[in-house]
Amino acid sequence: MPLTPLRPGAYAPTMTFFNPDTEELDVPAIRRHAVRLAKAGLVGLITMGSNGEAVHLTREERATVTRETRSALDEAGFTNVPVIAGASENSIRGTIELCKEVAQAGGEYTLILPPSYYRTAVGNDQSLYEYFTAVADGSPIPIIMYNYPGAVAGIDMDSDLIIRISQHPNIVGTKFTCANTGKLTRVATALGAVTPASPLAPAQRAAPSVSKPDAKHQYVAFGGIADFSLQTLVSGGSAILAGGANVMPRLCVRIFNLWSEGRLAEAIEAQQQLSAADWVLTKAAIPGTKSAIQSYYGYGGYPRRPLARLSEEQAKEVAEKIKGAMEVELSLKDVA
Repeated sequence: MPLTPLRPGAYAPTMTFFNPDTEELDVPAIRRHAVRLAKAGLVGLITMGSNGEAVHLTREERATVTRETRSALDEAGFTNVPVIAGASENSIRGTIELCKEVAQAGGEYTLILPPSYYRTAVGNDQSLYEYFTAVADGSPIPIIMYNYPGAVAGIDMDSDLIIRISQHPNIVGTKFTCANTGKLTRVATALGAVTPASPLAPAQRAAPSVSKPDAKHQYVAFGGIADFSLQTLVSGGSAILAGGANVMPRLCVRIFNLWSEGRLAEAIEAQQQLSAADWVLTKAAIPGTKSAIQSYYGYGGYPRRPLARLSEEQAKEVAEKIKGAMEVELSLKDVA
């Protein structure tokens, strides 16, 4: 089967929802959430990312979340919205096994962190190159690299290394949660990353400096935090893949639409609204993001322990602090 294309636009690393009493998977909420995000105009969903609490789930549960997300999208008519799934282990062998499980569960792409448990042994360019290329050789589906220093003992791949690894035909993108727009620019330019059409963008993009004749997909450069959605586009990036899109998907989509229409002043205003609210969610982390979903959409609940639950007072505070952005969010219409 041909791969569903990774389009420019807004993506969300989806939350995993649990029964508040038993902490078992809340499958109806997982399915409802996926469809709500697709209706809002998101062009791809990521299961088992950092926001999905993959580290708290069994392998069977991870597969269930990906499978149910894919099924819910298909049944709602969103067959053109690809599902990407996290599949990070510290060994090459284990990561390849997870990639195969992702494919079996309906994931078309996989998002992979660098190995980091033995930081001093593997946190060098050659070891990381060998890790990613070996996994790419063995994975049945294309790989998106996940550059997130905060989750991997500070390992921060530079642009030279990312460009070198990305010459592999089965590596089709990078998520820049390092928030380094200069790095994103260099990688996107070197690899000819796909970009949204806009009168604000250069009329003709320079030819990529790295040839990938056997590539399975055009390269995608993802900004990894909602805070720099517009900055990602200005930097020549392709898409934003951000936790804030779980709560404010329409506002994320609005930034892309305004950019595509050449309405820069309005895009800047939308980015300011998004950044203010996203900082509240960032500080409140996964419990706060789930709390915001519960406050404004009627589902969401709590994370799985040992992540703490917000008190009623804390939940109200989060809801109040993002109220301005949510008024804009709720005033916008779904795309589909």
